[in-house]
Amino acid sequence: MIKNLFLGAMTTVAALCLTSCNDLLDLKPISQITPGAYYKNADQLAAYLNNYYDSYLVMPYSGSMTHQWGQWNEGKAKSDWDTDIYCWGGGNTQLFANDHWEVGAGKVLQGYYGGVRVFNYFINTVKEDIAKGNLTATEDVNNYLGEGYFFRALCYYRMMALYGDLPIIRDVLQDNNDVIVENSKRSPRNEVARFILQDLDSAAMLCYPRSHFNGQRVNREAALLIKSRVALFEGTFEKYHRGTGRVPGDANWPGAKMSYNQGKTFDQEGEVKFFLQQAMDAAKQVGDNVTLTENNHRINPAYGEKDGWNPYFNLFSQPSLANVPEALMWKQYNRDLGFVHLTGHSMITGQNTGFTRSFIQTFLMKNGLPIYANNSGYHGDVKLDDVKADRDERLQLFLWGESTPTYTDPAMPNVVQGEPLPVYLAATETDSKHITDDDQSIRCITGYQQRKYYTYDAEQTRYSEQTTTNACPVMRSAEALLNYMEADYELNGSLNSTSQAYWRTLRTRAGIDTDYQKTIDATDLSQEMDFGRYSGTKLIDKTLYNIRRERVTELFSEGLRFADLVRWRAFDNMITTKWIPEGCNFWDEMYTHYSPTIKADGSSDAVVSQRSLSKYLRPYSKSMQASNELKDGYNWHEAYYLYPIGITDMRTASPDRSLENTNLYQNIYWPTVAGGHAEK
Repeated sequence: MIKNLFLGAMTTVAALCLTSCNDLLDLKPISQITPGAYYKNADQLAAYLNNYYDSYLVMPYSGSMTHQWGQWNEGKAKSDWDTDIYCWGGGNTQLFANDHWEVGAGKVLQGYYGGVRVFNYFINTVKEDIAKGNLTATEDVNNYLGEGYFFRALCYYRMMALYGDLPIIRDVLQDNNDVIVENSKRSPRNEVARFILQDLDSAAMLCYPRSHFNGQRVNREAALLIKSRVALFEGTFEKYHRGTGRVPGDANWPGAKMSYNQGKTFDQEGEVKFFLQQAMDAAKQVGDNVTLTENNHRINPAYGEKDGWNPYFNLFSQPSLANVPEALMWKQYNRDLGFVHLTGHSMITGQNTGFTRSFIQTFLMKNGLPIYANNSGYHGDVKLDDVKADRDERLQLFLWGESTPTYTDPAMPNVVQGEPLPVYLAATETDSKHITDDDQSIRCITGYQQRKYYTYDAEQTRYSEQTTTNACPVMRSAEALLNYMEADYELNGSLNSTSQAYWRTLRTRAGIDTDYQKTIDATDLSQEMDFGRYSGTKLIDKTLYNIRRERVTELFSEGLRFADLVRWRAFDNMITTKWIPEGCNFWDEMYTHYSPTIKADGSSDAVVSQRSLSKYLRPYSKSMQASNELKDGYNWHEAYYLYPIGITDMRTASPDRSLENTNLYQNIYWPTVAGGHAEK
């Protein structure tokens, strides 16, 4: 039935909506695309929404929350790119070099409000038809109305994270200049966040629980989880960005100069407390009913085992998650219907990506000690197997080592029992010792190659086609435990009994000693490398850092890291001091596996970074030519915590099309000149 499809619809309607835009908030009438006669029963509502699942199931910064159909990349596995934990390709010069990010000349908000308009039309039409008696408010109808609220909330959350203050539009606006200008006034971001939470409350109230569709549609628990995510984002953003001009009520907040904000007052501390409490309340409703997927502590499958050898690993590698309650929402693929992805295959081919050394160092030993602590038992980093030994089992499960079996399913082509993954340059079925610079797509550029989302099942991975069909978890209930813990500590400065129980639950599954206090006592922030140890340029306390540590080691490669670094204001140190991403220890021993030599001379076609720079691989320093802007590391600009508003957007929001009278003021430290660069 139509209502049981999840992410299985075409995106024609979404494409039409996004390409028919004229001016900001001024779009082709949606009634011309989806006439009101379409809203006559629940199945029609479901069919309408199916058109938008794949287009609007999107998070800020990381993009899609799923593996995208037919796209030749790592899908969700690459969703933490442009952060301190993951490197890709040649790096992002727009973010991490100077004078690349420019103020757009056009309408950068246009597509975002196209999505808002789609769901405004849906919500208002359904409510009007119910009020007129043209549509009966059955449980199914209410559920799909709830889905509409959910997707509108996602649209606004993405915009708020990127742009901050926003116009709040609840209706489909008339094609009238005065109406458009009036509705272009930016509401302070705390008001936008409250509006988003209201939509998510509506979604949670109206939607079925997860069990109704087995996680294949938006559901009550998913709405509550996103509510906790949004509330935690806003509460911590307003806490750590206070005084920067990015928080309403700051002395240099750009919104203060607008006439429509005159008379408004802001209780900044009260707003932080409100959002953190909302995060706790929503997360607890999910967390108290969590059954985490079991980890049976098996790290590798035996030859002949292809599926089910460890339920926790299987959470990211099996074809269906219908019977996995932790997957609050998940996406299914079907080869016969042409819905495939490359993620599973990419986990064994490097894809010119890799985890950073700073991320790998963050994982604890199984005994709960940081690797640098006395008597931690750390085995060093000369070999990848040494790095993994006796560590947090999430690292052991989801990072390849020299002895990690590559294939175990006898149905795989050319299977050799126990064949290990060749290290660093080698994600290829040919000769790993003769990689050249032309083989970039099959490299792991840091040596730390992830195994999350890999599947050993030949039925799911077709190596001849380079395609995979393992399901993608979209949201996991484990996040609720982490959201609650962090919000609790941020709000109260201590951990209540619920937070303590949640933390022990997560550590138990990870195979770590549950005595988190032992970890806190042994933590030396000066020896940690994780960006999360900072907010602004100040070190946070050891308890909060270890809560953040738990978060990244549980949720990596799920698209949340960049948003976390933004809300914590954790990029600040790069404003004054460049940060050089590093990978594995290559020059002590690993280089000997590549014969006769490997090109490392700093030239434009060098394969790895020079030994003289560091024994650890520096993926963006392999070429030391002047044209390589990232050879000396990443930097950051204050302006980059918010995106710039487009110049045409600003003119459209002005009664006389002048920038002086626009209702869409520019974000702080960005100029009002097309092509302009960050001022700070």
